[in-house]
Amino acid sequence: MTSRIWLKNATVVTMNPKREILEGDLLIDDGRLVAVGEVDEEAAEGAEVRDLTGHVVMPGFVQCHIHLCQTLMRNHADDMVLIDWLRRRIWPYEAALSEKTLHVSARVGLAELIRGGTTAILDMGTVHHTDAIGEAVKESGIRAHIGKCMMDFGDEVPGPMREVTAESVRESLRLHEVWHGAAEGRIRYAFAPRFAVSCTEDLLRQVGEAAADLKCHIHTHASETEFENEFTRERYGVSNISFLEDVGITGGRSVLAHGVHVDDDDCRILADTRTAICHCPSSNLKLASGIANMVRYDELGVRVALGADGAPCNNNLDAFIEMRLAALLQKPFHGPRAMPAMRVLELATIDGARALGWEEEIGSLEVGKSADLVVMNLDDDPGCGPGGDVAARIVYTAQKHNVRQVYASGRLLVDGGELVDEDPSALMAEAREARRTVAAEMEQYLP
Repeated sequence: MTSRIWLKNATVVTMNPKREILEGDLLIDDGRLVAVGEVDEEAAEGAEVRDLTGHVVMPGFVQCHIHLCQTLMRNHADDMVLIDWLRRRIWPYEAALSEKTLHVSARVGLAELIRGGTTAILDMGTVHHTDAIGEAVKESGIRAHIGKCMMDFGDEVPGPMREVTAESVRESLRLHEVWHGAAEGRIRYAFAPRFAVSCTEDLLRQVGEAAADLKCHIHTHASETEFENEFTRERYGVSNISFLEDVGITGGRSVLAHGVHVDDDDCRILADTRTAICHCPSSNLKLASGIANMVRYDELGVRVALGADGAPCNNNLDAFIEMRLAALLQKPFHGPRAMPAMRVLELATIDGARALGWEEEIGSLEVGKSADLVVMNLDDDPGCGPGGDVAARIVYTAQKHNVRQVYASGRLLVDGGELVDEDPSALMAEAREARRTVAAEMEQYLP
């Protein structure tokens, strides 16, 4: 395939600073956008032409909290509260993963994400075999911050998951050396201590120092449940967010998943330190963790993005579901004008890119940026029309079956709604076998 692609006659949701929605074309050359809106025919000479009449083109979705390692546990950890869910299902499962089964899990998750239009993620792996996730991301073509999960505290953590502090840090530094900047810069490393409940203060302080020295991201869970606040108040005398600030985990390159149980003082810490919160509405509903106050975050200047979390606590890795819920959940509390569709599109694109430090590369369709984009057919779907505000159609009515094409760095990953580089039937046959292997292995770690 030519490296030059001319996408013609589309509705282009740019997400640029003016939030322009254009009727026009895009020209991709060597993986980058060289024209948006109008394309000079001479400049496009020799390009592959794709007519997108009746289609919407927008930036690829950015999901800032994903667990690719957990995909094989989908539908096997339902209807439980978070702590029981971790202790009785997720930690035994993760303890049972091998490099091979983790690689399959990551490929399944990536296939779902890509098919649904997600082209960049922040992923938290498990304690071991993080290289397998890196390899899967490298093969996939999308962007990702990846990170080994770090856990050095907790009596109920299975043996293979409980680390020695120094070894956890040492392995994280090795992974940073291998993966930060890999795949032509598509992959970056993020230190990933699981959460305050399973990490010692010493580990968290070392993570804060190492991330600052290396200028890389930190990715952790925070204030998902009130239990985390109870834990840090009892142990350290402060709220969870205050504790994370004290040990150096907050900051402009930190993304905290969830942020459901926070007060105004916590929000001020988050705003002052430029720490980003990743809102995961489906996961928070399914685990009955609560509903994050997104309107308050906006009012107090806290940076926010969206993510699906993991397959066992959501059962989907679908950006469309997260967008719709992010919009609807706020309205009963704050009125029908809360979280309008365009604001939600920002969360799923440019705000996610900013949280990951990639706003100069992705998150909007602008000349010079990477050609990470999703093409949707809404006009031929009775459930999406006829017509109406484009942002509202995407957030409130569109679903992943409306995705027809997905490009990442100009590489076509989905065409005609089908994955280009992965056979779903063959992949799922591998996944079923991997799931059987993991299920047998995890028996020894069940409480």
